[in-house]
Amino acid sequence: MQLGLIGLGKMGGNMRERIRRAGHTVIGYDRNPDLSDATSLAELVDKLEAPRVVWVMVPAGAATQSVVDELGTLLSPGDTVVDGGNSRWTDDEKHAEELGAKGIGFVDAGVSGGVWGLQNGYALMVGGDKEHVERLHPIFEALKPEGPYGYVHAGKVGAGHFSKMVHNGIEYAMMQAYAEGWELLEKVASVDSVREVFRSWQDGTVIRSWLLDLAVNALDADEHLDKLKGFAQDSGEGRWTVEAAIANAVPLPTITASLFARFASRQDDSPQMKMVAALRNQFGGHAVESKE
Repeated sequence: MQLGLIGLGKMGGNMRERIRRAGHTVIGYDRNPDLSDATSLAELVDKLEAPRVVWVMVPAGAATQSVVDELGTLLSPGDTVVDGGNSRWTDDEKHAEELGAKGIGFVDAGVSGGVWGLQNGYALMVGGDKEHVERLHPIFEALKPEGPYGYVHAGKVGAGHFSKMVHNGIEYAMMQAYAEGWELLEKVASVDSVREVFRSWQDGTVIRSWLLDLAVNALDADEHLDKLKGFAQDSGEGRWTVEAAIANAVPLPTITASLFARFASRQDDSPQMKMVAALRNQFGGHAVESKE
């Protein structure tokens, strides 16, 4: 099968390689000419045989909207666009409507696998009409891990990215739990090697996971994480998950707390903790620490 792929960064570049290894033809475009097989989106489209399939792997929001808009002027009825980035599911509905008015199909694909995807395969959560999704089946098979799992047609347009959003919300909470346990173990004098405690959990325990394996990898490289600053960015999907929970009246206390913990990590001198310290001093006479 032939595929156009836009965005050849850490994810897109490895996806191109994995699809090619499965025997398919991939024509890639990236703003970095050293990575591209085409000099422009127009040339990319010209190199593809109709009916065309173009997979977009660029940042969510304005960047994706710009690419979808341009593809809408370049593609023809019967072609299909796949958004494999981390777009908000409501954007999918908008893109499907805009492209559908021109006879162009649209599929949203939540992709998980990160930098390990080339080696291990990518988990795919897909939304869209059955006819458009089935057309892409050979590409999904090339990208997914070996075995029966790792791919799902989750539902109509938006379902793929909504599922990936929830996946990332769960990921936030799992990482936060490991981080809190690690900090507590590091704090007490009786535990000689937190790294080896984490390693012992990798087999036989109910909390073993790939994230735990990655935590051990990180501790092997920097046993006490002394080289890192306590700052964690968020991709935006945690926020969207919490917003969706509010809209649907679904309680998500753990995921919400893990998102707020990311925000707290960005404060070197937390204003909230200033107020907490002041209140504790006022009602209980508890000592406060002065900057001076």
